[in-house]
Amino acid sequence: MILHTLFDLLAVLASLSMTVFVYRWRLAHAVQRIETLGMAYALSLVVGAVTGGFGVGTLNLWISGDGGIGRSIVGALAGAIVGIEIFKARRGVKQSTGLVFVPAFAASVIVGRWGCFLSGMEDKTYGTPTTLLWGWDFGDGVLRHPVQLYESFAMALFLIFALAMLARRNAFFMQTGFYLLVLFYAAQRFLWEFLKPYGTVIGPLNFFHLVCLGLCCYALLMMEKSHERANP
Repeated sequence: MILHTLFDLLAVLASLSMTVFVYRWRLAHAVQRIETLGMAYALSLVVGAVTGGFGVGTLNLWISGDGGIGRSIVGALAGAIVGIEIFKARRGVKQSTGLVFVPAFAASVIVGRWGCFLSGMEDKTYGTPTTLLWGWDFGDGVLRHPVQLYESFAMALFLIFALAMLARRNAFFMQTGFYLLVLFYAAQRFLWEFLKPYGTVIGPLNFFHLVCLGLCCYALLMMEKSHERANP
């Protein structure tokens, strides 16, 4: 797990570096908006992310018949969203506050998933067996889908798209960028979940599938609300 921890630290560094970059480049106003909300905002985000990350990850392991404590990126994202939306509802905040986190989240997934990939079977994020040329042996002698890299490459494409939209100051992206991130991440993650050997809960769907569906619904709903506010 030392290698995984190293990549976790690199993912944090990539996330922080990307945040500083986009703050100085395009999103100073977005950060200033968050700063006006105070420490309670940051606390809501952190508590939500930690609770969701460990809660969803651990529950998925239990459903799969594998004990222990798990962590989940998609669970952390869902938990952070719940925490922030509760905070915003109590404070009467209507607009999106997540744009500044878009490049940072994408960068953390791009780097962090390589740590999952290099950790082998121990990480429990490997894919199902495959005969494809790029199948990878994670240590059990079976070629499997490198789903961690699928996710890393998918988010790299989204990061390129996001930076291009920020460079153009695209009005739609500036307004709904965070929801686009959530929608894209949840959609691509939903697909990769079919290539993982987790226990199912409804038909072919595992617990992560359900979380991803919830995130997609959230993103679409919030994008519609943003559109209505922009076009009363």
